[in-house]
Amino acid sequence: MKFVSFASSAQKAPRPGVVVDERFVIDLAALPDAPFDNSSLLGLIEAGDAGLAWVRAVLAQPHERIALNHVHLFAPIPKPRKNVFCVGWNYLAHFEEGDKTRAAKVDLPDRPTFFTKASTAVGGPYDPIPIDDTITLKLDWEAELGVIIGKRGKNIAQAAAMDHVWGYTVLNDVTGRDIQRQHGNQWFKGKSLDGSCPMGPWIVTADALDPADLKIACRVNGVVKQSSSTSHMYFRIPRILEELSHGLTLEPGDIIASGTPEGVGHARVPPEFMQQGDVMETEVIGIGTLRNVIGPARG
Repeated sequence: MKFVSFASSAQKAPRPGVVVDERFVIDLAALPDAPFDNSSLLGLIEAGDAGLAWVRAVLAQPHERIALNHVHLFAPIPKPRKNVFCVGWNYLAHFEEGDKTRAAKVDLPDRPTFFTKASTAVGGPYDPIPIDDTITLKLDWEAELGVIIGKRGKNIAQAAAMDHVWGYTVLNDVTGRDIQRQHGNQWFKGKSLDGSCPMGPWIVTADALDPADLKIACRVNGVVKQSSSTSHMYFRIPRILEELSHGLTLEPGDIIASGTPEGVGHARVPPEFMQQGDVMETEVIGIGTLRNVIGPARG
């Protein structure tokens, strides 16, 4: 199943919906007798298997369907409760291309490298990226598979890790490389600019998708910049969840960006960065495609 957060022309606040045939959406917030808080997609995620069973029953009955092309899609989880967890250097070819740009050689860590993006960085699948050259001169792309947690857990063993996954989405870890370098070469600031984490267009539930070998790509103005597969992840999802949850509680609705493959702009010769008006497309086959125009910055 595929789930969205959307608003029709008569609404402003995001509402949870289930997608039908990638053409229609059923407004779950409008239905009575839900066994969970159906005012947001987070409520459905927290409801676990019982929530999904209720949706399956909904799909088996006639309900009003709204055309997807008549609604606005938000990020599936528009306002995450936490920062987005991110995994750095999780594709070997990306680590190697970055190593060529570093002043000093860095050894590939034997455990996943984690950082976060601010929750306010999250944006919709077709929203503009509100960043221009008054903010950064080196705006870069990073296509990623997003993992959505569905079950609370701490110290999760690899063998049980996939039981904690609710679904998958597409996201882009848009990065201001100059900002990244200006603040001690740490990653948080340059990766947490408002709107720098477009996400969507929906969440595909874990029972409907095998994340082991999904084609992943990024295009800028129609030109392919990244083209790889999740099969090239250095640390697979079970290992990521085991390491991240060690002493740290993961909760329903948590978002994990699982890393980007090679082809980022700053590692190209010469380096390439996005400009105002550029169109960035991020695709994971089996999920969908984001399409975001760069700039201008919001006030």
